[in-house]
Amino acid sequence: MVSARRGTSTLGCLFTLLILAAIAYFGVNIGEVYWRYYEYRDDMKQEARFAGANTNDKILVRLRAAADSLGLPEDARAIGIRRGAHNIVIEAEYYERLEFPMYSKDILFHPYAEGSF
Repeated sequence: MVSARRGTSTLGCLFTLLILAAIAYFGVNIGEVYWRYYEYRDDMKQEARFAGANTNDKILVRLRAAADSLGLPEDARAIGIRRGAHNIVIEAEYYERLEFPMYSKDILFHPYAEGSF
């Protein structure tokens, strides 16, 4: 016995597509914030790796330029550098705001890198 199928889509399928589209839209926004954090932390690790050849002032200039190019908040430019006899610690702290419909959340990021030379 064969039954006739109608060409209309069901409401469940449309609802599922709407949910998937919303997840993709907001996921891109969240992913972008975390991507910038990882890029900034990677820049800090690179500067820590080559800290023996650079002064603190050079490191600050490079990391502040990286923060500007990544579009990070102004607080990300407040970079702390501590040098020991054969090691260095570089860190910063800043908040990023995630905007959702009828909801926003501030997320604290603390990029950190250390290295020895």
